[in-house]
Amino acid sequence: MMASNGTCGVNGDVSSVPSKSSGQVLVNGAAAEDSCLSQPLNGEAKRPDRFTFSVEPTIEDIRRMQAEFTDERDWNQFHKPRNLLLAMVGEVGEVSELFQWRGEVAEGLPDWTEAEREQLAQELSDVLIYLVELAEKCRVDLPQAVLRKMALNRLKYPARKVHGSAKKYTEYKD
Repeated sequence: MMASNGTCGVNGDVSSVPSKSSGQVLVNGAAAEDSCLSQPLNGEAKRPDRFTFSVEPTIEDIRRMQAEFTDERDWNQFHKPRNLLLAMVGEVGEVSELFQWRGEVAEGLPDWTEAEREQLAQELSDVLIYLVELAEKCRVDLPQAVLRKMALNRLKYPARKVHGSAKKYTEYKD
């Protein structure tokens, strides 16, 4: 689901499914291809265990599937922005419960059982589904908004100034 075994692959102890369009194997929805081929960014060393998402479904696919699901049940009358936001916050709370009392959790969740990983995948999916539907109802094009926000973040947090620091942008001096 999310773990890499540190050898440029995806943890093989989870189920795999072939993608319908590419024919590649997906493990918990993620491409199980060798991520070691990715190019380093800005001269940084490669991270052989960098996780990547699968190509499908796209955010638009998710929006369309949820719209169809909602339409089939006549739930649009209930799916107003405020209600979707509150439902999403509730789902974030369910994600939080999975991490509660565990202390710091290692990347890749090596100490989690497969059942715990699957529960996390379901709860994170609920959060994403509500986020996408909320964006739809508010007419926010998420992919474009992300591009704008990343550009803004690059301006607020120039790598040469902030490298290795967790300070807020207002705390940096020129």
